[in-house]
Amino acid sequence: MTIRVSQDGTILRLTLDRAEKKNALTNDMYGALTAQLDRAEQDDSIRVILIDAEGDVFCAGNDLNDFAAIASGQLRRDQIKSFEFLHALARATCPLVTAVQGPAVGIGVTLLLHSDIAVVADDAKLSVPFIDLGLVPEAASSVLMPMRIGHARAFEMFALGKTILGADAFSIGLANACTPRHEVLGRAYEYARKLAARPPGAVRATKRLMRNAVALEAVIDQEITVFAERLTSPETAQALQAFTQRQKR
Repeated sequence: MTIRVSQDGTILRLTLDRAEKKNALTNDMYGALTAQLDRAEQDDSIRVILIDAEGDVFCAGNDLNDFAAIASGQLRRDQIKSFEFLHALARATCPLVTAVQGPAVGIGVTLLLHSDIAVVADDAKLSVPFIDLGLVPEAASSVLMPMRIGHARAFEMFALGKTILGADAFSIGLANACTPRHEVLGRAYEYARKLAARPPGAVRATKRLMRNAVALEAVIDQEITVFAERLTSPETAQALQAFTQRQKR
């Protein structure tokens, strides 16, 4: 299993469990995450979702083999479960707590923009190198990242692939807290338990008011259109070919 699901009282814990591949998300993993987000919207016994990860890396982003499969036509657009996951994130009203214990790349970082509480390791490295792959930002991050940290910082991270540390993510507003690595999960659970103890209807209603789901989904659709076009571009083909060659060595 690559997504480990457990429930601690009213806290639904989703653990990325593909440490041998740095928790890079596959199509099936996206499907499993989407199913759990949808479940949380319908199940009153779930008051908080907590996402964490096994191993030293939180998430290395999307599995590039899936990108290659999409670019070659092996995976049709209607089969791409990451798109469903992004929409589920935008629609979610159940509060989301994320525990980032190690490096995060791509979706591992843009996920924080949809997290209501994010705890990061102070030395974790965060990057969004979409342009390095000839691609564009996703998860409505083309809008949410500049809103959160300002255009200058966001463009530098996207266009130049600038990596920031967890401590910097905290200082610029990408995270609620940063701690030593071994304390990340414990602190995230503290936040989750506090949220779970609050009036659940009021918490969800507040989250709904703070996020324009319709607008976010419209941005996500725009990004998906450009992202899909970029996947078949010569720039992305070259980047994926280089990745494949490195894997064969």
